[in-house]
Amino acid sequence: MVRMTSAARVLAVLAVIAALKLGAPVLLPIVLSALLFYALSPVVEWFHRFRVPRVLAAVVTVLMMVAVIVASVILLWPQVEVIVEDIPASAQKLESSMDKWRGGKNDSALEKVEAAAKAIDSAAVGASDPAVNPKGVISVEVRDTWRASDMLWSGGIGLVGMIGQFITILFLTIFLLKESDGLKRKLVSRMSARGEKRLTIEILQDIATQIKRFLWVQALTSLVVGTVTTAILWGFGIRQPAVWGVFAGLMNVVPYFGPLIVTSVMVVVAFIQFGSIQLSLLIAAATLVVTTLEGYVLTPSLLSRAASLNHVAIFVSIAFWSWAWGVAGMLLAVPILMVVKAVCDHVPGLDGVSVFISDNSTT
Repeated sequence: MVRMTSAARVLAVLAVIAALKLGAPVLLPIVLSALLFYALSPVVEWFHRFRVPRVLAAVVTVLMMVAVIVASVILLWPQVEVIVEDIPASAQKLESSMDKWRGGKNDSALEKVEAAAKAIDSAAVGASDPAVNPKGVISVEVRDTWRASDMLWSGGIGLVGMIGQFITILFLTIFLLKESDGLKRKLVSRMSARGEKRLTIEILQDIATQIKRFLWVQALTSLVVGTVTTAILWGFGIRQPAVWGVFAGLMNVVPYFGPLIVTSVMVVVAFIQFGSIQLSLLIAAATLVVTTLEGYVLTPSLLSRAASLNHVAIFVSIAFWSWAWGVAGMLLAVPILMVVKAVCDHVPGLDGVSVFISDNSTT
């Protein structure tokens, strides 16, 4: 009987994982809306204190967020266009630099590997018997031609899908902000005893407070990282520093991998522009110092020790959600893990999960 129960649990876990993987187009807008609900609810509450109707406050708050996003895109788009236009020339410059570097190495290990691979290919071709066609049969090679219209069509379909998901997220966020109190009352009304109702309200408030604080700290630290990185890159003379600053702020949401990605990208960007490996490493090191100070000084000072997460749990969460939902999952991995921890902190029976994903130094 125990084996049957264990097998059923394993199958249930596998079914949940499969549902998360296959249901990404549906689940991703819901998760984003829930996180936006927790992040924007303090603004809605502030409007509500001035007797602004909750539905109007929700609409105004979401529209303000959209206005900030649109204004940021409009301001950064000229720089983004310059970067996109420079990609072919930058790639050619990087390739020529690598060829020049490799040309100075006589009989390098890479050249030996390439020569060995060519020799193996030649031997394989010589050993294989040429295919003989039956009499009267002519070999025909079919080549699939590339058409720009196909790329534009697929890109247009993808853009329409993204716009549709974005609109879905906005409306769902408005509905959640509007129905916040109503959903809470419905949940509490299911409790029979008065003590249970009071405990449920306290748990919901604690969970909301913990999640809101975490999300706002993430937003603040990303803003600081993006601003300081932009200033540093501008001081070094990097072209389009604001775009790379926004990129650094966005990647700041992803622990470990985010700073590594930003550092690697800045090495390439700086080397393409200046052609100096020493200066490129210096610029990358400067950006790495910013993210390191944020991760080890700024964020710990803003978040309580109780809100700290286990490094192993963070790594596993990033790996899992990146596999399940791609880039969006990588960016949402830590906020999702924080939500899980906040819920497990207050739900009886799940305290073991909270201890496991918490920082070891807090247990």
